[in-house]
Amino acid sequence: MSLIQSYRLRRPPLQRNPPNDTQSDYCNALLYGVADKRRRLQSVQNAAARLVSGLRRRDHIRPTLLRLHWLPVRQRVLFKIAVLVCQCVNGLAPSYLADDCQLVSDVRPRQLRSSDSVTCAVRRIRTTYGDRYFAVAGPRVWNSLPTELRQSDSLGQFKRRLKTIVWVMGRQHLETFCN
Repeated sequence: MSLIQSYRLRRPPLQRNPPNDTQSDYCNALLYGVADKRRRLQSVQNAAARLVSGLRRRDHIRPTLLRLHWLPVRQRVLFKIAVLVCQCVNGLAPSYLADDCQLVSDVRPRQLRSSDSVTCAVRRIRTTYGDRYFAVAGPRVWNSLPTELRQSDSLGQFKRRLKTIVWVMGRQHLETFCN
């Protein structure tokens, strides 16, 4: 316990980067569509926010997450999936992932209006378990993004724009619970 107290005394309150940022992000794209596991990871993130900000257990965590600029776990998962698909579309991902994310213009032999909007072809799946498969979830997340974002020139530009969009989406999600 004294180790935790000394940690809180040494660290200034309201850091923007969580201390467990890389650990909580590791393989979290696998949590797409799995609400129970996301809730557990969200509670870990909430505990980290309480530790960093010095909140008590009974204090509301949502305003603190907003001040820390920490995305909820659901939005973090969507962010990582969208970045993976962007890497696949731009040829920066390994071939085993890139094969799952093909553009409509590459799949269909004839020219469609959607060919210009950098849209991914989504596989048809009959089960809800199959909806979590990267070849289905990735293109669905990608196609739900604004066209201007999908047409970004570089990966860095894409990440900056996406973080803004996901942050606004996450902030709206959090503000519904704060009010």
